[in-house]
Amino acid sequence: MLEDIFGERNELVEQALTHPSYTSENELSPLENYERLEFFGDSVLKLFTSKLLYETYPESPEGELSKIRSILVSDAILAKAAIKIGIDKEIILGPAEEKQGGRKRESNLACATEAVLGAYYLSGQAEKIEKFIKDYVMIYADDVDKHFVKYNAKDILQQYTQGIDKTLPVYRTVRTKGPAHKPVFEIEVEWQGRIIAKAEGKTKKEAQQNCAYEACRELGVIEE
Repeated sequence: MLEDIFGERNELVEQALTHPSYTSENELSPLENYERLEFFGDSVLKLFTSKLLYETYPESPEGELSKIRSILVSDAILAKAAIKIGIDKEIILGPAEEKQGGRKRESNLACATEAVLGAYYLSGQAEKIEKFIKDYVMIYADDVDKHFVKYNAKDILQQYTQGIDKTLPVYRTVRTKGPAHKPVFEIEVEWQGRIIAKAEGKTKKEAQQNCAYEACRELGVIEE
């Protein structure tokens, strides 16, 4: 599917899909994995996302655009985009990382996506990159704009608890249910010695975010 979106793939794209575990376990140079391209692709992603936000929300101040962008370029959103275009199936992992579920790990998918954007940008596909971001990343912009607290609940809860007693909320996995290929995580969050909230999610990060949102509501930090 990458070819359908960006055009012909080349050696840079293959490198962009190569996880550090593969080069490490095969005693290859770290320059052959995606880390350098990820570094570059991160800037490419932010550039085009900023451009599209600037054009889409002409009345929004810089601060609002920055808040929306911070969520749009997060691992959670990039992982969703990665799965939609098949990067989860294309990423090249070392055997140990594969066994540990690395193919579905949000951070791996996000890093590979950034690296792929960097690779195709260097290959002269700027227009196709912008279209990809418009079609697969910007589709979340309106929801993020309207429900920013939901997407940023962990940071909001942390700022609140630190402001009260300089401590951090503690998240724990209560249980995991469902089939191994499609687990559901139940998370609880504790603060000041009591469980404030519990919530579920398809990933631990999603469950923590949902849990933080419920905790914010319970504590009266937000009124949504």
